Amino acid sequence: MLINILFLILGFLLLIKGADIFIESSSKIAKKIGVSEFIIGLTLTSVGTSIPELASGISASLGKHSGLIIGNIVGSNIANIGLIFGISAYLRSMKTRRKIYERDGYILITSIILFLAFSLDNVLSQLESFFLLALYFFYIMFLLKSKNTKTKKYKFHDFIQYVVDFKYITSVKSHMFRKAVNKVPSQRTESEKKIIQLFKEGIFKDIMILVISLVAIIFGSKFMIEQAVFFANLLSINESVIGLSLVAIGTSMPELMVSISAIRKKHHNLILGNVIGSNIANVCLIGGVSGIIHPITISELSVTYNIPVMLFFSLALTYFVKSKWKISRKQGIIVLVAYFIFIVLAFISGWR
Repeated sequence: MLINILFLILGFLLLIKGADIFIESSSKIAKKIGVSEFIIGLTLTSVGTSIPELASGISASLGKHSGLIIGNIVGSNIANIGLIFGISAYLRSMKTRRKIYERDGYILITSIILFLAFSLDNVLSQLESFFLLALYFFYIMFLLKSKNTKTKKYKFHDFIQYVVDFKYITSVKSHMFRKAVNKVPSQRTESEKKIIQLFKEGIFKDIMILVISLVAIIFGSKFMIEQAVFFANLLSINESVIGLSLVAIGTSMPELMVSISAIRKKHHNLILGNVIGSNIANVCLIGGVSGIIHPITISELSVTYNIPVMLFFSLALTYFVKSKWKISRKQGIIVLVAYFIFIVLAFISGWR
C-alpha cells in the first residue's frame, strides 16, 4: 500500500509539473517559429491550468473509468469554487467586474445546464461530447474577438449572436491568413536560414523539454488514475467519489497556485477569470474530449446530486460576483464550509 501511495504522489507531481513545463516550452517554440498569438492563445493559453484535468480525463476515458471522469470534472469545478475561490476570498476580499457576470458567468451556467441535460439519460454520447467541445471552441473564439475589440463590451447575448451568425468562421480566417497576406515573396524563400536561426536560438532544446514534459504528463496521469482505481477498490468507495475528492483536488493544484500568486499581486479579476475559465474548460473541453474518445456512463447519483451541486456552486459564485460587485471574506467562508460538507456527504453516499 505504501508503494501505491508513493506512485499516487509521483503521478500528481509528474502531472502538475509536466503541465507547467509543457505550457512554457510550447509557448517558446510557437513564438520562435512565428506562430501567431491567436494560435498560441487558442491552443495553449486557453487550456492553461486545465491540462492536468484533460490528461487525467483522457487517461480515464481510455481505461473506460467513467466514474473517475465525471468525478474529476464535477469535483474540480466544485473545488475551484469551494476550495480555491473560498480560500482566495477568505484571505482577501476582492472587487468584481460586470463583464465577469454578464459574459463568462452566464456561459459557465449555460454549459453546466447543457451538461446536466445531456446526462439525464445516464450517458454522455460522442455526439453530445462533440457539441460540448464545439461550444468551448466558440467560447475561445469569442474571447479572442472580445479581447481585440476595445469599443464594445461583449455580453452573453452577443456570444449567442456570435455563434448563431457563424462569425467564428470569419474570426478564424482573419487571424490565420492575416500573417500570410502580409508576407513578401522574398521572405518565403528563406526557410533554410530560418531553420538555422531557430537552432541557434535553442529550439532543439525547447523541443526536447517539450517531449520530456509530455512524457511526464502521460505517465503522471496514468499513475494517478491507476492508483485512484486501486484505492477506490481497497476502500470500497465508488470511483466517482475518488474522482470528486482525491483526483479533483490534485488536478486543481495549478489553479490554486495561480490564485495564490494573484492574491499576492492583488490581481483579483485574474482569480475569478482563472476559476470561471477553468470550470468552463472542465465541462466543455475535458467532458467533450473524454466523451468523444469513449461514451461516458453517468451514475444516477451524479445526475441527481453531484452535477446539480456543481450547478448550485456555480450559481452561488455568479451571485457573489454580482452582490455589490465585491466578494467578501464572509462569502469565502460560506463556500469553504459548503465544500467541506459536500465532500463529507460524497464519501458517506459513496461507500459500496
